[in-house]
Amino acid sequence: MQKRLMFIAGAGLGYVLGARAGQGRYQQIKSQADTVWNDPRVQEKVALATDAVKEKAPVVQAKAQEAAAAAQAKAQEAAGAAQAKAQGAAATARSKVTGDHSGNQIGVESSSDVEPQTVKYESGH
Repeated sequence: MQKRLMFIAGAGLGYVLGARAGQGRYQQIKSQADTVWNDPRVQEKVALATDAVKEKAPVVQAKAQEAAAAAQAKAQEAAGAAQAKAQGAAATARSKVTGDHSGNQIGVESSSDVEPQTVKYESGH
C-alpha cells in the first residue's frame, strides 16, 4: 500500500512539474511558429501558392465533372446490363416453373390419397 501511495505522489509531482515546464516550452514553440509564419518570405510563398490554386481550380473542376459524367455513364451501362441479365434469369425461371405439365403450382397438391385422422385427447383427471 505504501508503494502505491509513493507512486501516486511521485506521479502527481511529476505532472505538476512537467506541466509548468511544458507550458513554457509550448509558449516557446508557439512564438517561433508565429515568427516563421509572419516572415515576409513565407507570406510571399503563401500568396504564390494561393494564386496557383485559384488559377488551377477551374481546370480541376472541369476534370472532376468529366470524371463524374464518365462514372455516371459507366454506372448506367452496368445497371442496364444487370437489368437485362436479371430479366433473362427471370424468364429462364418462369419457363422452368411453367414447364411442369401437370398444371399444378409447385408445392400444391390437387388431390391426396391420405385419409384425415381424428385424434382424441383424454385428460387423466
